[in-house]
Amino acid sequence: MPVMIECFKAYDIRGQIPNQLNPDIAYRIGNATAEFLNAKRIVVGRDIRLSSAELTDSVCKGLVEAGVDVLDIGLGGTEMVYFATSHLKADGGIMITASHNPADYNGLKLVREEARPISADSGLQAIRALAEKDERAVSPAPGSRTTVDIFDDYIGHLLTYIDVESLKPLKLLVNPGNGGAGIAMDGLKPRLPFEFVDLNYPPDGTFPNGIPNPMLLENQAVTADALVASNADMGIAWDGDFDRCFLFDENGTFIEGYYIVGLLAESILKKHPGEKIIHDPRMTWNTLDIVQASGGEAVQSKSGHSFIKETMREVDGIYGGEMSAHHYFRDFSYADSGMIPWLLVAELISVSGRSLSELVGERMAMYPASGEINRKVDDAAATLQKLYDTYAPAANAVDDLDGYCFEFDNWRFNIRMSNTEPVVRLNLESRGDADLMRAKTQEVLKVLES
Repeated sequence: MPVMIECFKAYDIRGQIPNQLNPDIAYRIGNATAEFLNAKRIVVGRDIRLSSAELTDSVCKGLVEAGVDVLDIGLGGTEMVYFATSHLKADGGIMITASHNPADYNGLKLVREEARPISADSGLQAIRALAEKDERAVSPAPGSRTTVDIFDDYIGHLLTYIDVESLKPLKLLVNPGNGGAGIAMDGLKPRLPFEFVDLNYPPDGTFPNGIPNPMLLENQAVTADALVASNADMGIAWDGDFDRCFLFDENGTFIEGYYIVGLLAESILKKHPGEKIIHDPRMTWNTLDIVQASGGEAVQSKSGHSFIKETMREVDGIYGGEMSAHHYFRDFSYADSGMIPWLLVAELISVSGRSLSELVGERMAMYPASGEINRKVDDAAATLQKLYDTYAPAANAVDDLDGYCFEFDNWRFNIRMSNTEPVVRLNLESRGDADLMRAKTQEVLKVLES
């Protein structure tokens, strides 16, 4: 019988086990993905959640029955599926993961050839419709499921982004949150001269130390305290499938992803001058300043991984960064990685001889930012219109690429509707005036909430 599948989101598939996502639904989605892509070879990987192995078996069953040869790369992170899909020249890839969600959730992230994203506007809804139908795609010549080891090639590729010989023996605190990042780190550690201090390191799908979400303030405090206690030079934390990484300076201060975008842009442009850097519209002044000073070209894109990746391919951008801690690299199939960013920053610390706080502190003072502030509203469109009516008349510039950006002489802000939640998101920054930033943030929130 046809079924209703409610776990399809804007960018991936995610739901609670077993009422929203279970082996039957996973089988349907795997089979529908094969039919949608008309695929012959699909990479499949999984994270360390307790439900992932069973869901993977069901996904593979649906693929094999549709005539697909499954290339099973086993346990790892989402970026390993991205890498393998491109590296093995497969027709698509499926990662079984729920990223930073609680242990009783799981999901699927889908890509087509060359690790190109499949989102709501580029195939997810079509796959959902196929999966909900009663009929299944059954090939007279079933495919096969083969274990493929891409790990050494993946680790080798990560190391091409840095000059290992230039690295200093830094002390780094690493916190995978008992997610999958430790799997990749086990491959990197023997190849690097760093001293590592491990925190919540072993992969454990029960997540005994809490949800693997470094954006939670309580999780940030745990990482910061351990970093200071160990006297490390930098702290690194990842979400469960490690497609994002979050950095802490030597004082235990959490560094907003916005400033990491500028840092990585500067690092990359030193090696590749004149290249294009892709950024989102939420906070821009620091990135624009650095890219211009470094001889690059800044290109703005809508927020969200599918938009960033599309823009990068259109203009052949070498790097794209979002303040959400997603960082995209041309040589990584234009996909996001949670491993490449911290490697580049560690190299920058080593080569510059400056601490992370020194590298970003000046930029944070030049462009103080509010960080992303979320507010639930009854009518997001009406809220955006109210802010437009209030601020557009006096603004120097108004941009509606992604929500609204209002720019004034010494401050600017972006307000946009979430693609995944019933909230509006506010980001505000100023030029060198933290008091102005805080005052304007409160002013805008007052208008927003009135």
